[in-house]
Amino acid sequence: MSIQAWTFLIVGLTFLLYIGIAVWARAASTKEFYVAGGRVSPLANGMATAADWMSAASFISMAGIISFVGRDGSVYLMGWTGGYVLLALLLAPYLRKFGKFTVPDFVGDRYYSQTARLVAVVCAVFISFTYVAGQMRGVGIVFSRFLSVEIETGVFIGMIIVFFYAVMGGMKGITYTQVAQYCVLIFAYLVPAIFISMLMTGNVIPQVGFGGTLAEQPGTYLLDRLDGLSTELGFDPYTSGTKSTIDVFFITAALMVGTAGLPHVIVRFFTVKRVRDARVSAGYALLFIAILYTTAPAVAAFARANLLETVSNQPYSELPEWFSTWEDTGLIHFDDKNADEIVFYSPDEETNELTIDRDIMVLANPEIAQLPNWVVGLVAAGGLAAALSTAAGLLLVISTSVARDLIRRTFVPDITHQRELIFARVAAGGAVIVAGYFGVNPPGFVAQTVAFAFGLAAASFFPAILLGIFSKTMNKQGAIAGMITGILFTAAYIVWFTYINPELNNAEHWWFGISPEGIGTLGMALNLIVALTVSRFSDNPPQDIQEMIEEIRIPRKSDPGNPPS
Repeated sequence: MSIQAWTFLIVGLTFLLYIGIAVWARAASTKEFYVAGGRVSPLANGMATAADWMSAASFISMAGIISFVGRDGSVYLMGWTGGYVLLALLLAPYLRKFGKFTVPDFVGDRYYSQTARLVAVVCAVFISFTYVAGQMRGVGIVFSRFLSVEIETGVFIGMIIVFFYAVMGGMKGITYTQVAQYCVLIFAYLVPAIFISMLMTGNVIPQVGFGGTLAEQPGTYLLDRLDGLSTELGFDPYTSGTKSTIDVFFITAALMVGTAGLPHVIVRFFTVKRVRDARVSAGYALLFIAILYTTAPAVAAFARANLLETVSNQPYSELPEWFSTWEDTGLIHFDDKNADEIVFYSPDEETNELTIDRDIMVLANPEIAQLPNWVVGLVAAGGLAAALSTAAGLLLVISTSVARDLIRRTFVPDITHQRELIFARVAAGGAVIVAGYFGVNPPGFVAQTVAFAFGLAAASFFPAILLGIFSKTMNKQGAIAGMITGILFTAAYIVWFTYINPELNNAEHWWFGISPEGIGTLGMALNLIVALTVSRFSDNPPQDIQEMIEEIRIPRKSDPGNPPS
């Protein structure tokens, strides 16, 4: 069977599975729509959380970006993994103890302020749309290559699938669909990695093969060979880095605290029955995430080595079939500047003839390594599962923010649950349309776009949630001022360097050498400084709020054992 036939078969079967689950898990109440009824088992919640968190950026783009920037790509591994530990230990159990449907719900009630709730809603929607743009772009890339359609058409197909199970099942449908999507994506990620590791290093475990020697060149380590190939073409050694230490630190920190402040990840801990289940499911999720994250550096190194040996300095007419296939999508471009019909790959823009979109590296890896066609189709299904699972989680955050926090908790408090459920579904449908627009017109690479979302979350939600749990004196004035300062500063910095003046987007012009990807850390620090300063010069929270904070800071005490209501 051809690659396209395998892709149709495997992707079609997985989509039937997702739709079947969506029909089975149709939400009948607002509680099922918002938190899946609050009775999801820790194991299922761990798998759903892992799928929710491991997006197109993790599956498609992370290994691609590591493949191109080498050691500097480790900021994504350290930031996203460390952030999850931070979330699991520092926030998840306490938020579950608080027992609300959404992050704006927590902010609004903790800071006894409708203004704080509205600011949190704006932050949640802004962050979610920034994040979901990267996911829809990933869906478009996969469909474009494997179904031979335009990227715009691929995004449209993804919109239809997400619309179906997100609008019908809400959190209940999304949760059990994400369990299936985790199984698909992790299998699809590991199978080619194991294949290639065996072929290149003779070791069945990719993580061991990554640090091992080459099967065809005994005694030569993979990374040494990769350093040699890179320097021969004029690139920096693969294992060296070009980012400054301060930028690496700020990007890693922004990704860490951003992870801990992402509303679509936090809300997953509201779906379990007890506080103890939140801790257990966090442990499961970390284990499931680690399987992919420890494999990614090996996948990146395998892809880079195979690419350089297969394409660079080769006659264009003798390139393998996969090259022309990806050329048709526009994600690989050969510009024969010296008209010698030889592909010359170089870091020098004046002489470089090969342009490769970083987002294709994982998807093209099986073809570059000449693996069986069914493996290529499997990777396509895995990429779609990763992108769709996170997109669904983000769309739910948007719909619940609108239906729960804006309509029920702010403007129409006496609305019936049935009408609220209708508003939630309409909001989810509207969010799908906007997400599709950003998928067609993305503001950057998938991983880069997602990194911006993490920076915005770090600068807005993380300080408000952290201080909300651990500071009895933090009041609504401080929290509101901090969130507004943090997100405005961070968004302005990103927009200035990325969209208004992209020619100035380099270390020479950045403040203190901090790139837009890392500015969220400085935004978070400003948020904390402003919040603590303003709260010091205004009234303490009411006594009942201070007593509530004491209560949620002791997770074991009076564990409600009931879902949020």
